[in-house]
Amino acid sequence: MSKSIFYHAGCPVCISAEHEIVNLIGETNVQIVHLGEDKSKIDNAEVSGVKSVPALVTPTGNVLHLNFGASMEEVKGS
Repeated sequence: MSKSIFYHAGCPVCISAEHEIVNLIGETNVQIVHLGEDKSKIDNAEVSGVKSVPALVTPTGNVLHLNFGASMEEVKGS
């Protein structure tokens, strides 16, 4: 993986975190994945270790869970 992946579900907490991440590391260094709009990416997020959103998966595979917005179970059910 060459860039970080930021997973979120579109809630206000997630959108705020998305803006902060983009401002911190730059738009070209992060792929934004809105799981509420693209549920096909949920499995990828879970395989990467994402337990809740918003979460940032770094290029080295570390998962940084940010300001709790929603569990993956909530994302799947919405």
